[in-house]
Amino acid sequence: MRPQKKTMFLLIFLILVWGINWPLSKFALAYTPPIIFAGLRAIIGGILLIIVALPKLNKLQFRRNWPIYLISAMLSIVIYYGVQTIGLGYTPAGLFSAIVFLQPVLLGLFSWLWLGESMTKMKLFGLIIGFAGVATMSVGGLTGDISTIGIILALITALSWAIGTVYVKKIGYKVDSLWLTAMQVTIGGIILLVVGTGMEDWSAVIWNIPFILDTLFISIFVIACGWYVYFKLIHEGEASKVGSYTFLIPIVSIFTSVVFLHEEVTINLLIGLILVLASILLVNVRFVRKRPSQRKEH
Repeated sequence: MRPQKKTMFLLIFLILVWGINWPLSKFALAYTPPIIFAGLRAIIGGILLIIVALPKLNKLQFRRNWPIYLISAMLSIVIYYGVQTIGLGYTPAGLFSAIVFLQPVLLGLFSWLWLGESMTKMKLFGLIIGFAGVATMSVGGLTGDISTIGIILALITALSWAIGTVYVKKIGYKVDSLWLTAMQVTIGGIILLVVGTGMEDWSAVIWNIPFILDTLFISIFVIACGWYVYFKLIHEGEASKVGSYTFLIPIVSIFTSVVFLHEEVTINLLIGLILVLASILLVNVRFVRKRPSQRKEH
């Protein structure tokens, strides 16, 4: 019971902090260029993770593991956060997050193809139902200008996240999970800052209290704590099952976007919610048919 309660607590934490990340990131873009912001929050989160990981310095093994750290950083941080932050400038936060959550479907398929995880008809149906729920929320659940560029960037974000997760699951036994998270976030943050510095202007950043607090919250809870919890869950369970719970994140995102960014929502949200809950049930619960009892021979 204790491991199950711990897993559920971590899932709830992850869903909440990653859900509110979208409107918080959208809010921050009023004060900063996107790539600089993506790099700034990542490198702060990475430094915090390095501080926590220092007692296990002997497990870093940078010379041997640097290719793993770099590939993971490119997939899960540079492409994911870089494209995501740019895309939020084109699309409402709730809508963008909903499209990104094609990821659990991609993750389920990639985990089946590359990790050898089981893919039953029920699980596949559940993943499709989950995406249908997210699509229902995104198609008519929010009002606002729908940018083709924003949708394409959201799809690229989903693809990079899914491939990055499968990669980490596949090579996770080779590296320490805490150092993997710390290195990928830090390296990714450095790359984003370098790119952002070359493409954007630091003088455009408005260093006021709301922006600083917003950035610190995202860096600590969304980046540092969020990624560590996510990869911990991925290492300890099936990637596709953990991914199915992330269908709940855009629901949190949409509700918080309505409250803080005044994005409007319709009845489609309720329909999408029902489909998402059905998806999680289908992916995670095994339905066992009872066989008719055989008569005992005397």
